[in-house]
Amino acid sequence: MRTLITNGHIVTAIADYEGDILIDGEKVAAVSVPGAFASLQVDTVLDAQGKYIFPGAIDVHTHMELPLPATVASDDFETGTIAAACGGTTTIIDFANQQRGHTLADALQTWHNKADGKAVIDYGFHITITDLAAAPESAMDDMVTAGVTTFKLLMAYPGTFMVDDETIYRVLRRSAKIGGLVMVHAENGTVIDLLVREAVAAGHTAPGFHALTRPAILEGEAAQRAITLAAFADAALYIVHVSCAHALHTVAAARVKGLPVWGETCPQYLYLNDSHYASPGFESAKFVCTPPMRSIADNEALWLGLQRRELQVVSTDHAPFHFAGQKELGLHDFTKIPNGLPGVEHRVVLLYEGVRTGKLALQHFVDLIATAPAKLFGLYPRKGTIAPGSDADLVIFNPERKMTISAATQHQHVDYTPYEGMQVQGIPEAVLLRGGVIVRDGEYVGGKGGGQYLRRATFSEELNEG
Repeated sequence: MRTLITNGHIVTAIADYEGDILIDGEKVAAVSVPGAFASLQVDTVLDAQGKYIFPGAIDVHTHMELPLPATVASDDFETGTIAAACGGTTTIIDFANQQRGHTLADALQTWHNKADGKAVIDYGFHITITDLAAAPESAMDDMVTAGVTTFKLLMAYPGTFMVDDETIYRVLRRSAKIGGLVMVHAENGTVIDLLVREAVAAGHTAPGFHALTRPAILEGEAAQRAITLAAFADAALYIVHVSCAHALHTVAAARVKGLPVWGETCPQYLYLNDSHYASPGFESAKFVCTPPMRSIADNEALWLGLQRRELQVVSTDHAPFHFAGQKELGLHDFTKIPNGLPGVEHRVVLLYEGVRTGKLALQHFVDLIATAPAKLFGLYPRKGTIAPGSDADLVIFNPERKMTISAATQHQHVDYTPYEGMQVQGIPEAVLLRGGVIVRDGEYVGGKGGGQYLRRATFSEELNEG
């Protein structure tokens, strides 16, 4: 089947121009000037007059159907990927979390069982390592063979996910040998655990104390420690969900030294701030995530960090929990509030506001949401660009159309959005996944379970200069 997209304004990370795109089957066959393919026989013509055409966005940080001790994230791989598609995202990479006492292969199979036949967009997995006693470093080699080339470590949540410095170093050392990329959640978990215990003992159980017990300095300290260990191991490192100036400056300083260190932030750390923890009653629980919201000054620092390319990716850390019945588990104790926010549907429109308001250049926006993630996570040039031979994952984006973000109209399976009432201009109107239209006029029109598992290449530093 051949599809022709005409009259669009094509935007990649390195160019933008008026042109037409010819799609043959699942791939981009050719890109040329308007009218170049007019004589060809095609099955479908899509007119993109007055619209941008972006590569399908890639969200490398989601938690679909995330299990916690008392509940499970409200989006599964079907509802979550439908929401992602409606927001212009055509690929996600989710986290397969090793349970203590279980192997990495166990974790990967568990997440395959969750996603296979349910995801409506393409997907891959990272492996979260928690227990090297049950899964020695050599098991990481098997993950690479299975197409899982990135390994996550958490420096927070003692007793569940947190690993010690020895484990961090051992994983970094092995990753360097096999061409992997280590992702780190940077917070000083032991000190935070002390602050949490002290707060609860003093009767401070309101949602706002979640933020007060996780200060920014402890994120910065952990980021610096992870970078130091990565440098010693000669390993590539990616700091997830950078939320504050302290951690940002730590990442930036490492990059100035030429270290293979990259950083990610999320829309919540660009748009939301710690004033939300002063919301009346229990409403502030809607904003409980980790790291927590920071100050307005941190918001501004992160925008500047994006402008300076000190951070390379904007993802979501999508982990939704209903306010009613799930967030309310912590009604009388903030430590029992499930940590996480919905966001996979609104990442593209929120970051495009940065373009519209002059904070980001259009090509840089595409790099942040699609190209840099594809390069860093072993998907380029199949994903993340518009070029002959690449997957025809495309977003037809109307820069003039306005929308008010609301839980009442979102596709995410959750009863609130932290961006309720925010007005944005510029939305995805049509989305193609491997040549097929799956979103039309902002609504999902694709079939069930059409997403493919992506076996990803090993990390290549050459692809990620700058």
